[in-house]
Amino acid sequence: MFQIRIHGRGGQGVVSAAEMLSVAAFLEGKHAQAVPSFGSERMGAPVVAFCRIDNQTIRLREPVLEPDILIIQDPTLFNAIDVFNGLTDTGYLLINTSKSIEALGIENAIEHLPKGHVCTVPATEIALTHVKRPVPNAVLLGALSAVTDVIKIDSVIKAIETKFPGKVGQANITAAKVAYEMAQTPTLKEAAHA
Repeated sequence: MFQIRIHGRGGQGVVSAAEMLSVAAFLEGKHAQAVPSFGSERMGAPVVAFCRIDNQTIRLREPVLEPDILIIQDPTLFNAIDVFNGLTDTGYLLINTSKSIEALGIENAIEHLPKGHVCTVPATEIALTHVKRPVPNAVLLGALSAVTDVIKIDSVIKAIETKFPGKVGQANITAAKVAYEMAQTPTLKEAAHA
């Protein structure tokens, strides 16, 4: 089973990201589960969502405590909560930022991760360019498909189309493709965790 935990703030599409991820997995014939968790349902408050993907029925219902990948939609959360709690030694980290790991000040928190398992993508900037709104969720799913191979980019595209039909969906698809290409660039992934 592959377990994903997504951290962000209200209004960034954290719950929608988990839903789209589970739809993408279903489209590939996998079993998936998306679970939102709200502390305070207001714009800007910390929000976490979970997604599990497996080839067999998923019976777990509790929060993901030991994620195989952490998706951080808002790096200001590094100073607010312990987002790294439970990240496995072979886990992946995908961060919405244009800053270096050193500038974020998280070197110690991620030093146990294998080389190539940390990726930074300026998802909000990409979303602003293509979607005209600061919503990094679909953008980061494009990067996720490049970083982990858990889901294919074509499935992510179909899931985005299902969630956001029309022009909004097409803009999100373009943004997800940009992030997919960016995350596949070895220098980006390696430089992020050098």
